[in-house]
Amino acid sequence: MVETVIRVEGMSCGGCVNSVTAALKSLPGVTDANVSLDSAQARVQYDPATVSEQQLREAVEEAGFDAPA
Repeated sequence: MVETVIRVEGMSCGGCVNSVTAALKSLPGVTDANVSLDSAQARVQYDPATVSEQQLREAVEEAGFDAPA
């Protein structure tokens, strides 16, 4: 397992946090996702053989938020 931190822009409430968390956890290979509104980031544990960091960012963006590199 690998852990990465992704900056997430555009979150404004707990519902946003839940949306980003659900989007990340729905990806195969993601074992945990801890999203923080205060720090505007997601700490994600995942299997790099199954999912890439780029795919994690794309999931955040598909949920309606920005995940700049």
